[in-house]
Amino acid sequence: MPQSPYSHRAQSAVHQQQMRRRVALEAARLISEQGIRDFRHAKHKAAERLSIHEQLALPSNGEIEAALREHQRLFLSQSQPSELRQYRLAALAAMRFLSHFEPRLVGAVLNGTADEHSAVCLHLFSDPTEQVNLYLAEHGISYTAHSRRLRMDHRHEIEVPVILLSMDNLPFDLTVLPRDGLQQSPLDRIDHRPLQRANLRTVQELLKSKGPS
Repeated sequence: MPQSPYSHRAQSAVHQQQMRRRVALEAARLISEQGIRDFRHAKHKAAERLSIHEQLALPSNGEIEAALREHQRLFLSQSQPSELRQYRLAALAAMRFLSHFEPRLVGAVLNGTADEHSAVCLHLFSDPTEQVNLYLAEHGISYTAHSRRLRMDHRHEIEVPVILLSMDNLPFDLTVLPRDGLQQSPLDRIDHRPLQRANLRTVQELLKSKGPS
């Protein structure tokens, strides 16, 4: 008896979902073990390793983040929670030091997926933005200055200063925005929604809780 078109489509959908999960799990492993921070690069590298070339078999960034949490829960349950706490304590100390610039914690240290390859990522707010550089120089803190583009909505991007430095023997990534940047969070590269940000009080509450987020 010939197979119905519906059955064929259902089998194809299941097959694609299975491939998406394989790619997501391999991408999560690469992110965790090799420190790849770009989800797009990780999933393309994972697909290449698995010899999967169908576009529909590539997982979304959200699927990769979920796979990363699963990987950490299965393989890093002993070390990752303590590393995450160390990062959050360092973030809290830095946010107090940089309180004049109304810091907000973003990224893996906030969402609970930070590991040994992560940096503490903060958004700072200043007019002019150069005041942050002057403040660090006044306190004898060496840093490297860069810039990056942030997508503020689905049509507009801005280029902002970025400061890379080390505090408490941990890497920090400081993105400096104008003061009005407090009113609108840029889009998250993972799910393209406004980026989650946490102020000092929220980070303090995270440190009181037992969970990763």
